Amino acid sequence: MELSGSDEHHRDVTSGGFRAALFGLADGLVTNASLILGFAGASPGHSVVRLAGIGGLVAGAFSMATGEYISVLSQKELFEYEIEVERRALEASPDEEMRELAAIFLKRGVEMDVAERLAADLMRNPELALRTHAREELGIDPDAIASPWIAAYSSFAMFSIGAFIPLLPWLFTARGNPLALSLVLTALASAAVGAAVGWFTHRGMVFAALRSLAITTLAAGVTFLVGHFVGS
Repeated sequence: MELSGSDEHHRDVTSGGFRAALFGLADGLVTNASLILGFAGASPGHSVVRLAGIGGLVAGAFSMATGEYISVLSQKELFEYEIEVERRALEASPDEEMRELAAIFLKRGVEMDVAERLAADLMRNPELALRTHAREELGIDPDAIASPWIAAYSSFAMFSIGAFIPLLPWLFTARGNPLALSLVLTALASAAVGAAVGWFTHRGMVFAALRSLAITTLAAGVTFLVGHFVGS
């Protein structure tokens, strides 16, 4: 019987870039919208709000990128250390490691003789044995360790984009109070981000858009009220 290729396609979501980009975009939007509205609530003047928004964009983008880089790098180094420990164990005690592999297969319901044969076959290929040990014992896929640089770049770029949206009306007006336009842009962007998440995860675009909008509204509303009461 001829086996046809599978039509199922999976997207790569393990590099760290997608999570960092999505988190950065949403965080930039909510953080800077909240900051801008908090300052606007105190009515300090157009230039002060604009300066606060620019400061929030720059500081937030660097903060997000630095945090993502350190976080992902620390996790990567920890994974690499644990994999190296497993590599040394395979070199020092191959028989014991082979028995561990057989025990893993047994726990998964494989018959004893098949488990032992599988373990012996894997041990003939040290790299394959190492990858199997890493996945089964440590829960680490050596081929899917996230890149700290990708996470940092994605986070920096997407935070900047998200933070720029509520700031846009304040950059291109010299006077007045473009608060309403900032609110509209923030709401539209928040709903769009939520809808994109819903589409990507197949969880429902409308629900995800409303959820994102509700979270952004809550955060921005609270900081606006704080700014209003503190400022007055």
